[in-house]
Amino acid sequence: MKKIVLGKTGLSVSPVGFGGIPIQRIKKEESPALLRSVYDAGINYIDSARAYTVSEEYIGYALMAEGLRDEFVLASKSMARTREDMARDIEISLKNFKTDYIDIYQIHNPSVEQLDAVLAPGGALEALFEAKASGKIRHIGLTAHSAEVFRRALELDFVETVMFPYNIVETQGEELIALCKEKNVGFIVMKPMAGGAIENGTLAMRFVLANPAVSVVIPGMYCAEEVAENTAAADNREPLTDTEQKEIADIREELGENFCRRCNYCAPCTVGISIPNVFLFEGYLKRYNLAGWAHERYATLKVKAGACIDCGACEPRCPYHLPIRQMLKRAAEGFGE
Repeated sequence: MKKIVLGKTGLSVSPVGFGGIPIQRIKKEESPALLRSVYDAGINYIDSARAYTVSEEYIGYALMAEGLRDEFVLASKSMARTREDMARDIEISLKNFKTDYIDIYQIHNPSVEQLDAVLAPGGALEALFEAKASGKIRHIGLTAHSAEVFRRALELDFVETVMFPYNIVETQGEELIALCKEKNVGFIVMKPMAGGAIENGTLAMRFVLANPAVSVVIPGMYCAEEVAENTAAADNREPLTDTEQKEIADIREELGENFCRRCNYCAPCTVGISIPNVFLFEGYLKRYNLAGWAHERYATLKVKAGACIDCGACEPRCPYHLPIRQMLKRAAEGFGE
């Protein structure tokens, strides 16, 4: 694949990267063959996270086994908000990856309040700056599910990359994605298949890559067949056909009735349910085939979907007119609480 420059990082990356969530589904011993297929396909960007259980460990094992560390731009992220916790997570990531440097380390999905904590004295940003100065990490990025946090990130000079959901049905960030290009901030697409809700992966990739402001898209992949499918979509840069545009419209109509874009306009919930996160974790449960991890993430929520009192205050605020109460009941049944 033809490489592009990832914003002001100056890194040369493939437009399709390797998303490290689904690697949790395979055995550790299978990971070298998977990473070799990624490399052979021309992909040179890998994304993982401290929160993805064994993902960093398996990727590090594979890179060491195949001797490929220096062939990849390696990125990870941490939900640490304090200097001490972030410094510890960076060291764990380095150990897991079996490397002495990580190309991009990202502040993982902070709320506005958590971002304030990261930036404050004693916050995680201090550890990131220290790690960058010592060469342990080379660039600093941020990931978000909230457009408000995305906008705030673009006001921070140290942010070199931003990761945000973007796909056929989640287009709420398009204005900010364009602003990334203006500011020379690398834009990394997460959830190009809407967490597996979009079944036509080739069309999903074609849609995302048609946006010239996109730097790299990181579909999750756990087998060589998925690698081949996603890279083939990247190779086809012809304009979207009328047939494809019609299918895109059909997908939006179908999913628009029951798909959360995580805009958070439904907040605040009367009883404190984090509605977008409930639906995010439900997506992992139903579409990623990662039930154990989905339950672990769901368990971190202070208020579960089953606490809904059916007041309906959230639904008039939703710009997509979602049946939120019905969706919360479905999630509560799926998670058992």
